[in-house]
Amino acid sequence: MSYPTLFTTPGVRAFAEEIDAERQRQLAKFGDQHHPDGTGYPSSDTEADLQRHRCQAAFREGRGTWEHVLTEEVAEALAESDPDKLRAELIQVAAVCAAWIADIDSRPASA
Repeated sequence: MSYPTLFTTPGVRAFAEEIDAERQRQLAKFGDQHHPDGTGYPSSDTEADLQRHRCQAAFREGRGTWEHVLTEEVAEALAESDPDKLRAELIQVAAVCAAWIADIDSRPASA
């Protein structure tokens, strides 16, 4: 029997497996956790705008980094109060993390 490919982007399968292993460690240590989101405060929009402009300026000036991209995405997630929009932003955060890890993994091994 043939199974469909679950992950098509190079490196995402390994990323997902590492996340799954970490979640298993967290569950073993802390159990299933439930906390308030703690997002969507009025000042969060201001911070998200600041980080978005900071990221755009850094790339416009040729000095953009993964830190700029991730910080912007995290700030946007923290600004969301709607659970569906928050979830979508957190998916973007995870995708940026996957891309950053893939970039690290693609670099030549240091001596």
